[in-house]
Amino acid sequence: MRGVNFGGWFSQVDAIEEKDPETFPGLLEHVRTFMGADDFRRVASWGFDHVRLPVDWQNLFRESDLAPREDVLSLLDKAFDAALGSGLRVILDLHRCPGHDFEAGMTTEQTFFSDPAMRQGCLKVWAILAERYGHRPGVLLELLNEPVAPTADIWNEVKDQLAREIRRFAPKATLVVGANRWNNAAEFAHLTPVDDDNILYSVHYYNPIVFTHQKAPWVKQEVFQESRSYPGTYDIPEIAFELPVDRGIWNRDRMAQMLEPVFRFRDKHGLAVACNEFGVYMGGPGQVSRMNWMRDILGLFREHGIGWSYWNYKNLDFGIISRGERLFEDAPQYANPERIDQELLSVLQAH
Repeated sequence: MRGVNFGGWFSQVDAIEEKDPETFPGLLEHVRTFMGADDFRRVASWGFDHVRLPVDWQNLFRESDLAPREDVLSLLDKAFDAALGSGLRVILDLHRCPGHDFEAGMTTEQTFFSDPAMRQGCLKVWAILAERYGHRPGVLLELLNEPVAPTADIWNEVKDQLAREIRRFAPKATLVVGANRWNNAAEFAHLTPVDDDNILYSVHYYNPIVFTHQKAPWVKQEVFQESRSYPGTYDIPEIAFELPVDRGIWNRDRMAQMLEPVFRFRDKHGLAVACNEFGVYMGGPGQVSRMNWMRDILGLFREHGIGWSYWNYKNLDFGIISRGERLFEDAPQYANPERIDQELLSVLQAH
């Protein structure tokens, strides 16, 4: 699998609005105009075979009673028609669900994991989405984006419940399951396989985070404000942070070491694994270092037979394409009429 994420369309619309609130047209108009059939055709023409399509529940359902918003869901129907009609598969990713938010992190208690009643909203959302899209050939259903359960054991129990319930409404669709703590590679050492023979397991990869997220505005710690190149050696002081800050030497060998739990899980159980998110923040490292990192991680994916979905196709600080993002309007990699980072695209196509 070689594809791209279509984040920022039916998901993380709040992040799009926050960047340029004066020009944001409202949810419905944003969904109508941000992307469309031409984007699926372009992705297919680039040689990719799928898109990962994240959705946030509050954009598709009324928050008060979880009633479906047909004005938005009808546009999602058209997105599926366009993608499948372009010969692409679609991973429908529940990026945010009732009771769980990956951005809340580990320090905020999420009763989604401790109280089964809090998962009923998620199950209701999935019953509707799975019945609506799960019967379509080429559609995969991703249970939950980047779970942040208190322990791996809790996530193993919850993900099994979600898979069983979704399977009732989509008996033939491939389900996509990630590891705990934001689909962290290290957590594959504790992940248990679902009792189902049609599952794709998902890792996300952004290590070392002090490189891939340097200068990103949503990570405020001083350690992320320093300019770093890749490959490199990072001498980092002790800081309080939820994710490992990845000190020491970083190169292709270190990347492979970080992915070892994923390879062991895959080989031990004979299961399929893909990396459904990876990338480097556009406003941080220089282009040479960004491309060095991209070539190394993509080379490892190819060497080990790991499919992937690049984050992100358009905007959201990682885009192959950047249009209407004031923050990157003068970025040299987008200085062409189509606003495409051609070097990034070429690296992706080469792998």
